[in-house]
Amino acid sequence: MAQEYRDKKLESTLKTLHVAVEGVTASVVVNVDGLLVAAFPPGDEENPHENPTSSPQVAAMSATLIGLADRTLKRLAQGELERLLIEAEEGTMVVYPAGDRASLAVLVQKDAHLAHVLFAVRKAAGDVAAILD
Repeated sequence: MAQEYRDKKLESTLKTLHVAVEGVTASVVVNVDGLLVAAFPPGDEENPHENPTSSPQVAAMSATLIGLADRTLKRLAQGELERLLIEAEEGTMVVYPAGDRASLAVLVQKDAHLAHVLFAVRKAAGDVAAILD
């Protein structure tokens, strides 16, 4: 698949997630090396604080979190990681593996309907995995 085509498909998948699920504020696809693959809304290089989730630092931290969670679960003999859920005062971060080489991290408002979010993000992660394969 051509790189430009893949980029557009990833952006479309992330945009669809934002439109379909109320409360999703940002989403990123990161590879296992911590590099940003795609983000929505896209980052603005002139104003990086507009969408901080599209920064390389957030991509690296997301990859680190999922890597640590995966290794911890394997060490405890709990099987494969299905998702990582981090809840905070202002919102929730959900991270799903997207194939073997990437993850989809989504930032969600605190009052979002979490069951709907989890269902939609799991589906989007599958779509991302298919695009990247």
